[in-house]
Amino acid sequence: MDLLDDYLAGVRAHGAVFCSTVSAPPWGLRFTEPAPLALTAMLRGDGWLVPAEGDPVELPEGGVALIRTRQPYTVADHPDSRPRVHVDGADRCTLTGDDPAEEGRNWRVTGRLVGESAGTGPDLLVTAGYRGGGDLCVPLLDALPPVAVVQAEPGLVSLLALIAAEVEHDEPGQQVVLDRFLDLLLVRALRSWFARSDTAPPTGYRALSDPHIGHVLRRLHEDPARPWTVASLAKEVGMSRTAFARRFSALVGRPPLTYLTEWRMTLAADRLRTPGATVAAVAKDVGYGDGFAFSAAFKRVRGVSPTAYRASAL
Repeated sequence: MDLLDDYLAGVRAHGAVFCSTVSAPPWGLRFTEPAPLALTAMLRGDGWLVPAEGDPVELPEGGVALIRTRQPYTVADHPDSRPRVHVDGADRCTLTGDDPAEEGRNWRVTGRLVGESAGTGPDLLVTAGYRGGGDLCVPLLDALPPVAVVQAEPGLVSLLALIAAEVEHDEPGQQVVLDRFLDLLLVRALRSWFARSDTAPPTGYRALSDPHIGHVLRRLHEDPARPWTVASLAKEVGMSRTAFARRFSALVGRPPLTYLTEWRMTLAADRLRTPGATVAAVAKDVGYGDGFAFSAAFKRVRGVSPTAYRASAL
C-alpha cells in the first residue's frame, strides 16, 4: 500500500451515468447535487464543463475532467447550451419539464443510460460520482483544483475505448463492469494530473518515486501503528539516521515522525466516525498505548479533542 491507495480507500464509483446525444447537438446535462469528487470523460466528440463559479472549461474527445465541488455544474456540447437532462443527488435522471423522464421523448432513460443509443449519437460522455472515502481522501481532495482536465493520452484513450465498447450493448452485470472501469480511470487520471510540473500533489506523493524514501512511505502506510523511530526507519533503507532524516524532510516537506503523526491522526479521524468506536480503541489502532498521549496528539494536529471530534461526526 502507498498513500494514494490509502487516500482512495473506500472511494468507489457507483451508478455511473452514460449519456449520448439523440442526434445532433445541442445537448446538456445539469448535475444538481454532485458528489465531493466526480469524473467526466468524453468518449466521443467534444464538450464543455460549465462550473457554478469560474469560466467554462473545454473537454475534448478523450479528455477526462476531475471535478471537486459541491456546487451544481453542467456538461454540454457548448457553454451556452441549455441543459435538458438533470441528474440529482440520488443519481436520478429527469428531463426539464418531465418528471420522470419518459421513453419516447427526445431523451430516454434506461437505467443509467441517457439518450437514444450509445451507438447512434455523435457525442458520448460518461460521468461518475465518488461519495466514499471519509477523512482518508481529504488530503487528495485538498490537492485538486475545483476542475482538473487531463488531456487525451494513450493510457487513458485505450481505457476509454473499453468503456465505450461496454456501453454499446446491455449485458448482465454491466453497471458493475462500468463502475470498476471508472475506478481505474480515476486512478489513471490522478496519476496523469499529479505528474504535471505545475500541480501540487498530496504531501509525499512525488517522494514515492525515490527508492529509499518511497519505500519508507509505503512501510508507514502499511503499518502505521508500529512504534517507528527515525533510527528504525533509516535502518529499513540502510541509511544513517542523519542522512535519512535530511532526505525525507527534503522530499516530503516535513520530518519523518511529523509525517507519521499527521497520517495517524488522519486514520484516527476516519475511524472515530465509525459507529461504536471508542477513543481508547482508536488510539490503540493507530499506535498509541496511552490514551492521554493520543488525545494530546490529536488535538494538536486536528484542533479538537478526539471525543469532541467523534461527537461532531455522529
